[in-house]
Amino acid sequence: MSFQALPEVTDDTAAFWEGGVDGELQIHRCHRCAIWFHPPAPVCPECLSREVGPATTSGRAVVQAFTVNFQPWAPDMQVPFVLAVVSVDDAPGVQLTTRLIDVDPVSVSVGLPVEVSFLHVEDVYLPLFRPVSAASGNGAVSEEGTS
Repeated sequence: MSFQALPEVTDDTAAFWEGGVDGELQIHRCHRCAIWFHPPAPVCPECLSREVGPATTSGRAVVQAFTVNFQPWAPDMQVPFVLAVVSVDDAPGVQLTTRLIDVDPVSVSVGLPVEVSFLHVEDVYLPLFRPVSAASGNGAVSEEGTS
């Protein structure tokens, strides 16, 4: 699996990009009004409180939209692969754009329940998702350990 650019880890985004070391999908939440929000920010987008921080989710989500990519954008890119927008089950309003793994692209559908699996690349843990039936837990996988 090839990734051309990795995200920059900042104080605000560290929990999201590094939570995979513990198998945890961390999403920002406001401690005042209790909304979940992504991307992480130092201020709540709803009530403007600065009392915000990462909170652990179940790591479960549902596919809301997807596309199958057949174009190898880099020489080492394996195709086809599925890009998806998933809504996080226990973080209402939060949707993530991600890659689906361990799935036949033909079998993907809107409404498919998925679970996070982390791809460890350099200093980040990229949250990827696989069908719940194919999941063996929320552990991290190495860059070489995914298809």
